[in-house]
Amino acid sequence: MFPPTADPGLVPGPLKLSRSAGAFTLDDTTAIRVSPGAAPAAALLRALLAPATGLPLPLAPDGRMVLVLDPGLTGLGAEGYGLTVSGEAVLLRAACAAGLRHGVQTIRQLLPVAALAAEPVRGVRWSLPGVEITDVPRYAWRGAMLDVARHFQPVSFLRRFTDLLALHKLNVLHLHLTDDQGWRMPVTAFPRLTEVGGVPHGGAYSREELRGLVAYAADRGVTVVPEIEMPGHARAALAAYPHLGNFPERRLGVWRSWGVCDTVFGVADEVLDFCRTVLDEVMDLFPSPRVHVGGDECPHTEWHRSPAALRRVADEGLAGPDALHGWFMERVGSFLTDRGRRPLGWTETGHDLPESFTALAWRDERHGLAAARRGQPVIMAPHRSTYLDYPQSSLPGEPPGQAGPAVGLSAVYATEPAPAHWETAAAAQVLGTQAQLWTEYVATAAHAEYLAFPRLCALADTAWSGGRDWPGFQARLHHHRSRLDALGVPSRPPAILRPERTTR
Repeated sequence: MFPPTADPGLVPGPLKLSRSAGAFTLDDTTAIRVSPGAAPAAALLRALLAPATGLPLPLAPDGRMVLVLDPGLTGLGAEGYGLTVSGEAVLLRAACAAGLRHGVQTIRQLLPVAALAAEPVRGVRWSLPGVEITDVPRYAWRGAMLDVARHFQPVSFLRRFTDLLALHKLNVLHLHLTDDQGWRMPVTAFPRLTEVGGVPHGGAYSREELRGLVAYAADRGVTVVPEIEMPGHARAALAAYPHLGNFPERRLGVWRSWGVCDTVFGVADEVLDFCRTVLDEVMDLFPSPRVHVGGDECPHTEWHRSPAALRRVADEGLAGPDALHGWFMERVGSFLTDRGRRPLGWTETGHDLPESFTALAWRDERHGLAAARRGQPVIMAPHRSTYLDYPQSSLPGEPPGQAGPAVGLSAVYATEPAPAHWETAAAAQVLGTQAQLWTEYVATAAHAEYLAFPRLCALADTAWSGGRDWPGFQARLHHHRSRLDALGVPSRPPAILRPERTTR
């Protein structure tokens, strides 16, 4: 239990918090009262607290835990909430369902750490400290990308990872489903994509697993954003269907090295038809408003040598083979736009994606600024502060990772989605930020969690609260680490299974 003046160590930190005397204790008699529309949040609260506490928390008209959905609370926006805890009652209010879900996660953090356990815990007084909280996020897009193409992870881990995101009020799980080394997304019309492309490094998901994950995440306020890489990072697809490449007679295997492969999609009509068919199935499984279609690290070498590509250049009146990248992305993006979705892609320069795209800027802050100045929505993901496959430190004992300087906790915390020197109009284009966990060197779920936390805590704090109080964050994280321990999140020293050895 927190002393009356103690900071409860919430991560991310709330916009406004004040402590008050008293505490509210949950027991077998505690019931929840809900307004219309608030029952799903109550169900989530029960589901999250039941494993450790065993409390039933039934719905009742006289319940002293009150959840109110009030669209009139416009000052809280789409994801904000207000929480008041006294000795007599708990009141959680929000204008939208997302705000209630975030408030539920705050209640979880305010309870004793044992409330996060996955098994029954006895002898604990399940008390909430007296608080008055008003909380509104700084950015709407607060995400984490998980690469399941390089090393497959079972859907059970994806659900656990989703729970960890939701606890930290991160609201986007970006799934990198395809790459040179693997294809994890089932496509009915093209079964060899997973039969061939799903073999190395793990496996593939079923439609039912992905649909279930989407629903599970939605219940927790997390949107699953799918990514199908094109026109580069396509070797797994070309191993399954060689006719989609620039040299259809060539037979290739799924790539078993890392880095950037120069084997890319061709530009024939049947390739675009293939992409449309795949994206139709993606949209059927994933209702997310944005669909990621890659666009990065696409060597143009094959297009310079392919007779079919050179004919396409001539037929379309393009300046040369290098222009095929923009031509390809424009057609894919238009297909999504025509169906009411927003195309999302990695930007390498800030000028390389069609203007209909949301730009995910990963190389350099300048590229995000360039895209924003074009009027494109931007998600900032600079690799030197958001790529969690880089080691956390240079200390001995860190598991293998990408070569280069470490990305420490303070670097992640210092991520600034809209830097102060950006003009107001450009800053207004920034949707938020996200971390990336590429898995070339990450073969196990334990390794993935070790790399993700506590660095995702820092990103969550920056995206939600503002990232401007490093000492304060460190103090809150000191207590929050006990929550991560209760959840079984690995920490130093790393007891990590080493990833399989693969030629880079």
